[in-house]
Order: sequence, then structure tokens, then C-alpha cells
Amino acid sequence: MSEKDCGKHGHGRRILFRRIFAAILVLAFIVLVTFLIIWAILRPSKPKFILQDVTVYAFNVSVPNFLTSNFQVTISSRNPNDKIGIYYDRFNIYATYHNQQITLRTALPPTYQGHKEINVWSPFIYGTEVPVAPYNSVLLGQDQNTGTILMTIKIDGRVRFKVGTFISGRYHLYVRCPTSITFGNRNNGFLVGDNPIKYQMVTSCSVSV
Repeated sequence: MSEKDCGKHGHGRRILFRRIFAAILVLAFIVLVTFLIIWAILRPSKPKFILQDVTVYAFNVSVPNFLTSNFQVTISSRNPNDKIGIYYDRFNIYATYHNQQITLRTALPPTYQGHKEINVWSPFIYGTEVPVAPYNSVLLGQDQNTGTILMTIKIDGRVRFKVGTFISGRYHLYVRCPTSITFGNRNNGFLVGDNPIKYQMVTSCSVSV
């Protein structure tokens, strides 16, 4: 085979590879456009989260600046979509006080939420002798004197959306549920044992995806 023939053969292979690559790009573009059209037609909505109650088992501040706490929270999530399911992946819940995390992260079990379905979780979140920033320690002392502690229950995780047989990639999920716990006045809650107090509430949470 002459060098001229080899050149023609190599040129032909390059053309074939370019055509295959172009076909793959066109197919990927068609799939993407189809998905975007379906997504726009279905108009997916974010899940709705509600903080239903908080049970306080422990909340103790020790010198110099350490906080020991133990809560059980009940949170519900509703999928408002008619034709879109939601996969909840790597789901963690914890509590913060003035943007400082005061409990460990508790992992929630991965789950699938169908159309219009409601899921309810009741995890424990706790922290033992968690160091509190000096400025937060001052605020915490003031809040304890007034009898009301303002906290935020947070959920960080990953979600995937299911449309028919198609499952999207993972998206970050951020849920923020503000709550206030009134200490020293048991009339605002009710006993669930010798010491724990359960506070009923229906607080809508902010959700970002």
C-alpha cells in the first residue's frame, strides 16, 4: 500500500470519527431539550417542610462556655408535584444558635417520595459539651434569663427528581426551620416523662434547592 493510500485511509477514519462524535452531540442535545421541555411543562415545585414539634430532653450551659443539649424533633415533608417524584439522599439534620452549630448532625435514612406524598421524620439531635463562641455565650445567658431560646433546625442534603423513567442528577437541598423554646414555663409545652417537655408547633420552613 502506497503512502497516498494510507493517507486516504487515515483521512476517511477521521471523517468517520467526526461524524460519530457529531451524532453523539446531536443526540445529547435532543435529550437535553426534551428534558427541559418536559421539565417546563410539569413545572416542578420544591418540597414543603413543616416543623411539627420539639421535645427537649436536655439543655444545659456550663462554665466556661459549653452547651449540652438533646432534642427530638418531628418534621414533615410534602411533595406538591403531580407527576414528579423526589429521592432524598444524604440527609442530615442539626440545630444552630445564632448561626453556630450546637448539635451533631444526625443522618436521616434515604427515601423516595412519590407524587403528593407526605413523609415524617422524628430524629434525635444532640450535642455534649459543645464549645459556644463567647459572643453567643453572652446571648445565650440573656436568652436564658428571659426564658426563651431562639434556634434554627437545619437540614442539608441531596435530592434527585424523577420524571417518568428519567432521574435527574443530585441537587443541594437546604431547609431552615426557625423555632423558639420557652423554658421555665411548662404551660407552653407538656410533659412526656419525668423531665422532657414537648412543644407543639406548626412552623413552615424555608426550602432552597
